[in-house]
Amino acid sequence: MSFSDTSGISSITELPYFFIYKAFKAEETSSYTISISSLTMSMWFAVLHVLGILSLTCCTFGSDLNVPTPISCGTRAVDLPDTRQIVLCPANCTLWSLSVFGSGVYASISSICGAAIHRGIIGLSGGPVEVHGLQGRTNYLSSYAHGIQSQSLSQWSSSFTVARTISLPLEVSSQTSSSATVVSGAAKKPVKKTVKKPPPPTTANRDCPVDMALLLDSSYNIGQRRYNLQKNFVSKLVAMLKVGTPGPHVGVIQTSETPRIEFYLSNYTTAKDLTFAIKEIPYIGGNTNTGKAILHTVRNFFNPDFGVRRGYPRVIVVFVDGWPSDNVEEAAILARESGINIFFVSVAKPAPEEMSLVSEQDFMRKAVCKDNEFFTFTMPSWFSTNKFVKPLAHKLCSIDQMLCSKTCYNSVNLGFLIDGSSSVGDGNFRLVLDLLLSIARNFDISDIGSRIGAIQFTYDQRMEFNFNDHTTKDNALRALQNIPYMSGGTATGDAISFAMRSLFKPRTGTNKNFLIIITDGQSYDDVRGPAMAAQREGITVFTVGVAWAPMEDLKAMASEPKESHVFFTREFTGLAQFQQPIVRGICRDFTEFN
Repeated sequence: MSFSDTSGISSITELPYFFIYKAFKAEETSSYTISISSLTMSMWFAVLHVLGILSLTCCTFGSDLNVPTPISCGTRAVDLPDTRQIVLCPANCTLWSLSVFGSGVYASISSICGAAIHRGIIGLSGGPVEVHGLQGRTNYLSSYAHGIQSQSLSQWSSSFTVARTISLPLEVSSQTSSSATVVSGAAKKPVKKTVKKPPPPTTANRDCPVDMALLLDSSYNIGQRRYNLQKNFVSKLVAMLKVGTPGPHVGVIQTSETPRIEFYLSNYTTAKDLTFAIKEIPYIGGNTNTGKAILHTVRNFFNPDFGVRRGYPRVIVVFVDGWPSDNVEEAAILARESGINIFFVSVAKPAPEEMSLVSEQDFMRKAVCKDNEFFTFTMPSWFSTNKFVKPLAHKLCSIDQMLCSKTCYNSVNLGFLIDGSSSVGDGNFRLVLDLLLSIARNFDISDIGSRIGAIQFTYDQRMEFNFNDHTTKDNALRALQNIPYMSGGTATGDAISFAMRSLFKPRTGTNKNFLIIITDGQSYDDVRGPAMAAQREGITVFTVGVAWAPMEDLKAMASEPKESHVFFTREFTGLAQFQQPIVRGICRDFTEFN
């Protein structure tokens, strides 16, 4: 029988498999051994891949989506014509070298059958697989499961997940394939199908513009059953939040022995896609290392490369079944300093007789943004949680109460009052500017963040730039570096009054105001009165004296306590040592003010 002999083929869908069959028979008759060389195996894999695509084209044209379409081991999701489709994987796909990218959610260039084996949907005998197409994402994670090592991938334009088929309306066989072919005889009457109107698209919640990380408890403590209930609750929460641009964006991290980022803020921007992705997250097990997970989230999740939006409040929602296995305080401090609001959702909190097992008994109070009951939420169990969805969603969208969004780095106005008198000299004036530059670099200067302004004074005052002149950090630092030296006398009191009139008024926004005065000598006017007036207006004053600056004047101008707001050095070269103490002082005063 020649290759051109196609008798016995009942439909075009069987044609690719006929050629494969004939090719293998040819090998048998040529007395080849069953063991195929790696080169031959690769060639057959390529043939299978191409013929799998051909089979898809033949089988899916006009076919019912519920009838599995036979594919080859190497067929990729990107080869499918539909975003949702049921396919039939052949047996023994593990014998082939399958490319799989991702874990749970896979890049569309992955082998469908390889992903299904990796996910545990099918085994060596193959079987039907339901494929769901998704949007592209970043950071596909690698993992080893069921004999398949998946690879990592930084980014791809489309994704997919695999799931078990619930029921098969027809038996998949050669008869099934032939049933799709039009046969001579009485034509069947067309079946009328009721077309359901799609539900209206969910609009994003514009009143909830937050970037949110959900830390799911995936430890041994919660177990598989309660873990699934937790995912159901989180899915309802996501629906209530109405995820989408320009509303809330949500990513998910799993808390276990080692934290694992499942997806970032930019991966899913609709509630439908996000809910489906949450459903596919696998249970891990391990200890409840909540502190470790918070630390990992602060350092690796909230990154502009992964979808963090400028100016949006950042939120971490921590779900814990029982209690954490590790310390949370250090991680929570870093989160607060980074401007992240931590909400703590405790489920089945420890009973009094279990408290001896808890290493950090006040873990909720230490973990949250602020211990004022707003950032904590408790549920007795994972059962009957529907009534808790709306109250928690309301809290997570109350951005006016997210106190940790404001930090000393992004919510201050720094006014620099610079002595430009003749005793300073041009060389030393550059050292003064170096100190101010090193201070300013610590802050998030922007149109919605911190601002800096500068005044140089002698007997007269010159506004170098105010808080609104430079609203990007680079421009503000460049303007500060390029201030030209004036030269003249010293009238510090008048300069403070000028700063109050011209720099700090009218009041700009809600930023906390700070004034840093640097001088090297005796002022020819009164300094105490203007400084006290500035402090009454809510301006915190730091003074830095050099050489002949009288300590009495420095203390008279500085805010209380004097010892933490007054700095002095004999030489201009000693100014650099004050950078960190001044920055720490600003952050300390800011925290106390809030």
